[in-house]
Amino acid sequence: MMCGLEIHVQLETKSKLFCDCPTNYQDAPANSNICPVCLNQPGAKPHPTNEQALENALMIALMLNCEIDQGVTYFMRKHYDYPDLPSGYQRTSVPIGINGELNGIRIREIHVEEDPGQYKPNQGIVNFNRSGIPLVEIVTEPDIKSPKEARTFLKELIRVLQYSGAARGEGTMRADVNISINGGNRVEMKNINSITNAYKALKYELFRQSKLVERGGTVVQETRAFKGGSTKPMRLKEDADDYRFITDPDLPPMQIADETIEKVLDVMPEAPHNKVKRFIEDYGLDEETAKVLTSEIDLAVAYEEVVKEVDPKYAAKWMRDELKRVLTYNKLDYADSEISPASIVELLNMLQSKEITVKAGQRIVEQMPNNEKSPKAIAEELGLLGVVKDDEVKAAVKQAIEENPKAVEDYLAGQKASINFLVGQVMRITRGKADPGETVKLLRESIE
Repeated sequence: MMCGLEIHVQLETKSKLFCDCPTNYQDAPANSNICPVCLNQPGAKPHPTNEQALENALMIALMLNCEIDQGVTYFMRKHYDYPDLPSGYQRTSVPIGINGELNGIRIREIHVEEDPGQYKPNQGIVNFNRSGIPLVEIVTEPDIKSPKEARTFLKELIRVLQYSGAARGEGTMRADVNISINGGNRVEMKNINSITNAYKALKYELFRQSKLVERGGTVVQETRAFKGGSTKPMRLKEDADDYRFITDPDLPPMQIADETIEKVLDVMPEAPHNKVKRFIEDYGLDEETAKVLTSEIDLAVAYEEVVKEVDPKYAAKWMRDELKRVLTYNKLDYADSEISPASIVELLNMLQSKEITVKAGQRIVEQMPNNEKSPKAIAEELGLLGVVKDDEVKAAVKQAIEENPKAVEDYLAGQKASINFLVGQVMRITRGKADPGETVKLLRESIE
């Protein structure tokens, strides 16, 4: 299998690419964020290209390790007829970035182009609010070898875009997915609107093409639509010549100056894939832990604040396992949780000084999202402060064994997992203040 992607994502700007209309198309009544330029009315000429859109696309290109083309940049007219394209052509720039790379997948080129409107064929309605919103188009080489690899790449790409703050993320993503097998003809699936659907479309198309070749058939070069879990033919695949590209005479050519690149580099955040490598090198983390901690830029920033005062590996374990567990359960990003690095430091210090047990720490983390109280205040409120003395733990172990003879029998019969039930009973008796590791050790000694 060979797969290449053309990914389109809206750039984060307040106004459209060639006019001053706002880009909040989802919140506005239909056909209200429009002007003669959006609708290509006679005599209406495009404004100079939105400078913020170009800088945002430039930042994305730099974060994807692209070479920046500082020659003449201009827009082309890409002609095709569709109800959501009032001009009969789409303006798309020549590449501003080339020869990039992300996780071993080569980026061929990066463009800026304008979004068309939204057409609903079943209703015969076109909403032009979206028409003219700036897009970044990221084109890969056909380096992807499996649907799983495509899914992993797209997730990492969306993470880069989220880090950049320059684009709007997966919610505005539309991908054209190109696939061929054994060097055969290429099939393109248009306008796939999520990472999950891209994965499903590739799995289906890989299966369809493989079975077709096995039966002695030939894969036709065509464009297909992915609907209802399968792909359906739309039309024969166009080549570049079919779009009749011409230079747009209404837009002046531009050059990306050194000063512009420096300006973008000054505000550009560290790319997540580069941050993963640095976390591994600087803090001695394994790759999986580094990826979890950099999954959100705010979480990564918080981790680097925490490790100024706490051992990096100890902090990583708690933030990767317990903090992320609680955030995932509550469907929160770290930025929305209102948990400060200082609160995490306080909790970890309480754990390391044995003011609280691991079990108590887990319960405290569960109460921390959107809670004004400090970890210590939460611990006091729940009665979790303090670790019980050895004599109290031994007494609790003895009580748990006496009250649960069946669990003891199961353990002696080889069902070793029953020890977990007994640990839970000791925790109940001690109100979560016994050390779990020490409890397991005492239970085994007592039973055996």
